[in-house]
Amino acid sequence: MAVESTNGSQNAEESGEVTKSYRRYVLFVLVTVYTINFVDRQILAILQDSIKADLNLTDTQLGLLGGVAFAIFYSTLGIPLAAWADRWIRKTILALSLAVWSGMTALCGLAASFGWLLALRIGVGVGEAGASPPSHSLISDYFPPHKRATALSIYALGIPIGSALGFMIGGWGDQLLDWRTTFMLVGIPGILVAFVVQFTLKEPRRGMSDPNHVHREADKAPPIKVVFATLKTRTAFWWLAFATAFHSLVGYGLGGWNGSFLRRFPHDLDTGVAGTWLAVLGIPAALGTFFGGWAADKIAEKTGEDRWYMWLPGLATIAMLPFQMIAYRSDSTYLTLAMMAFATFLASMYLGPAFGITQRLVSVRMRAVAAAILLFVLNIIGMGIGPWLVGVLSSSLSGEGGFSFITDMVITTSGSAFDTSESLRWSLFSVAMFNIVATTCYIFAAKYVRRDLEAARV
Repeated sequence: MAVESTNGSQNAEESGEVTKSYRRYVLFVLVTVYTINFVDRQILAILQDSIKADLNLTDTQLGLLGGVAFAIFYSTLGIPLAAWADRWIRKTILALSLAVWSGMTALCGLAASFGWLLALRIGVGVGEAGASPPSHSLISDYFPPHKRATALSIYALGIPIGSALGFMIGGWGDQLLDWRTTFMLVGIPGILVAFVVQFTLKEPRRGMSDPNHVHREADKAPPIKVVFATLKTRTAFWWLAFATAFHSLVGYGLGGWNGSFLRRFPHDLDTGVAGTWLAVLGIPAALGTFFGGWAADKIAEKTGEDRWYMWLPGLATIAMLPFQMIAYRSDSTYLTLAMMAFATFLASMYLGPAFGITQRLVSVRMRAVAAAILLFVLNIIGMGIGPWLVGVLSSSLSGEGGFSFITDMVITTSGSAFDTSESLRWSLFSVAMFNIVATTCYIFAAKYVRRDLEAARV
């Protein structure tokens, strides 16, 4: 039976379907899951130099482990799993996915070769593919449109919190224990939290918090091709997808190698100290993540201008470039960390606005797939290429792994010797320039977003 709502959030609470406190509990659990997601994903970044020494790997191989190997399976499987989430019980999909990726993370500690570790990191990617799309869909049913970007920003706090914990636990775990034991220790808690997800979360009615919408629980989710056909008409979505993709290429590329950058010349920090400083950078990342969604919601509501969901992250993206330039050119560890802090705050502001506007561009039964398609583009380019590109550039400039001709070419062109110990520094410096491309894409997304939101309301 159809149930019509003029105020989705208020009616849902008054009818007893959900209380305000329970909505907060759901969001807390989903943030916890996303935190575990990023602990398990990012811990490789601080452990990779120890893994490199133990398994005799190159920077290019490390880039594959942290980028392409994970991203291809994570991004590709995200779309069919999201389609499943638009049809089946989202909390169960989330619980199963959490158990799989946590188990695979623990098994990484047993890897005896590059091939074995590669296969297990692929397994982590397969499991994590079932995390965000059902979570985004659940949040969109628990929170009304004018609070959605804020709620999704709070959910996205799992990224900086998880990354910070990953750096802290990984850094000290590697220094006090070893990288193998550390992988095992971080994988086990996720399996326990999977039971919390399955047995304490309620599956909400689809579209429960959307105003002025007729909700039919019996309606079937459209095939994936129909979602693609719908998104094909949403020009803003594709510009936004590529904006976040190039934004993430910089974020994952630099973030995946900051630990190694601090451990190598000229900073030469111990693993535990480097991990601690990178964990501290989780504070500005968390502040930026929340502020981006909150500010976009507030400004858009006050001005009636939805283009702020594109303008705000676009401005933040170009503004962080000078801070990154100073960070990777300075020999002062403290100046580098200070510049990283400013850049991290600005870099984190895009998550809430991007995820929130995506959920408004499609109907309720398309939301998980739309989120998965956005994440597919974002992660294939950002996560897949970013860490790998930095690794390849670093290997090329250092002459490592058969790339010495690149170093020779640089010397020939510049007419002076190239310090190969600075190869990682110049690689990070170069990849940061993709922020210019991201900002351009945000500008084009803003051009079409009002038209596409109007089409989505028809």
